[in-house]
Amino acid sequence: MQFELKALSVDAVPRALAKAERYRLLNEPGEAESICLDALAVDPSNQPVLTTLLLALTDQFGDDGRTCVTRAWQTVARLEDNYEREYYTGLIHERRAKAHLHHESPGSGPLVYDWLRQAMDCYERAEAIRPGGNDDAILRWNACARLIMSNTQFAPAIERDVEPLLLE
Repeated sequence: MQFELKALSVDAVPRALAKAERYRLLNEPGEAESICLDALAVDPSNQPVLTTLLLALTDQFGDDGRTCVTRAWQTVARLEDNYEREYYTGLIHERRAKAHLHHESPGSGPLVYDWLRQAMDCYERAEAIRPGGNDDAILRWNACARLIMSNTQFAPAIERDVEPLLLE
């Protein structure tokens, strides 16, 4: 069944954004996502709404990983500021690693490690261009480093040189 969605007024976007942020705090990221989509329908380049949408999507990585990850990548590409794009790209990697970690898949240590290291690389790039007084990227980098250091299963994948079988 299809419905024609009702449009918000442009003047209602700030109030809708505040409501979306509240739903995230209430651990209702699906509700926050829906509100952000309504706000973006009338103000497609609204950066605070895009950021809130991105956070709501990453909040859902444990529930609906593939769809939300794809949509998170699409959303981060719409961020206009280079710092914001680097920082939130790191956050996508970090939250993806943590969602995978919570599923406790056997042998997932190298994958979690790789995503955390990718996050740390993004945070380092964000740190280099951060606005004055904003050390958020440093805080996130440190959190990833502590997570890696606290768990011995997080290590790079071992690459093995394998000789091809010779058939005679």
